[in-house]
Amino acid sequence: MGVPCSSVAPVPEPIIIARDLVKTYGEVRAVDGISFEVQPGESFGLLGPNGAGKSTTMRMIGGTLMRTGGTLTVAGLDPEKNGPEVRAHLGVVPQQDNLDEELRVKENIVIYGRYFGLPYHWLRPKADELLQFAQLTEKAKAKVSELSGGMKRRLTIARGLVNEPKVLLLDEPTTGLDPQARHILWDRLFRLKEEGVTLIVTTHFMDEAEQLCDRLIVIDKGRIMAEGSPAALIREYSTREVLEVRFGASGNAEAVARLEGVGERQEVLPDRILIYADSGEAALEEVTARGLSPRTSLVRRSSLEDVFRRLTGRSLVD
Repeated sequence: MGVPCSSVAPVPEPIIIARDLVKTYGEVRAVDGISFEVQPGESFGLLGPNGAGKSTTMRMIGGTLMRTGGTLTVAGLDPEKNGPEVRAHLGVVPQQDNLDEELRVKENIVIYGRYFGLPYHWLRPKADELLQFAQLTEKAKAKVSELSGGMKRRLTIARGLVNEPKVLLLDEPTTGLDPQARHILWDRLFRLKEEGVTLIVTTHFMDEAEQLCDRLIVIDKGRIMAEGSPAALIREYSTREVLEVRFGASGNAEAVARLEGVGERQEVLPDRILIYADSGEAALEEVTARGLSPRTSLVRRSSLEDVFRRLTGRSLVD
């Protein structure tokens, strides 16, 4: 009798592998020995403040910036040694839209596709497909200057998909957009993920990271502070809820001494006091039971902002 075959599916190879990645500029270590892996079809985030090393890491992945040390592979290839082959698998959405203002909306996609050697007879219907995906079909013949900020961002993403990339690099994708435009963009990115495209997202917006990322690394000053899913990081480094209380500019310092022992821990910010607790309402009851009357109070769930503050002592926007 033969040995039964195993029904366990093989584990896919990571599409991106970084080991001890370093980038220095003179004395400055912009990226300081970070290591991570990204699985195919995963939405992976790099969360941190401006200057943390996120964009530098993205440029090394894209092969447009030479690393100082460490190893890096994308789809099994080194971006420095196999730049054209790696870029053939990548779609890139830079932090600043770099659309060609002289070309019309559809032309931006078609001409960009020519850089990959794609033929016109394939590009024209592909551009129509991408404009439909980006909800820009009616703007196909419009000038880029006529588009809103959100439309330009969606066009930049559509253009980055023209070569049908395995990996889409998104550097601060929603910076400068209003809430409605951000949610439309998130919806487009969710659809890409459902189609199996691997997303690499840099952001300093905690809600964006929580919405888009299956897993992320928290970066500060070029180093990884923590890694995991948004929910797992919040469980590990914060409490279920946070109570925010304000006693006024002159009252916060006085109130702190009387709040000792309320919640699991506290943080004093210039304008408010954060009380970390399993139940924010219970913490507020304890505050009032001590004879304190905050001018304002807010109970909210913990976020990645709280995780970052716990790890670094700073806000993401500092």
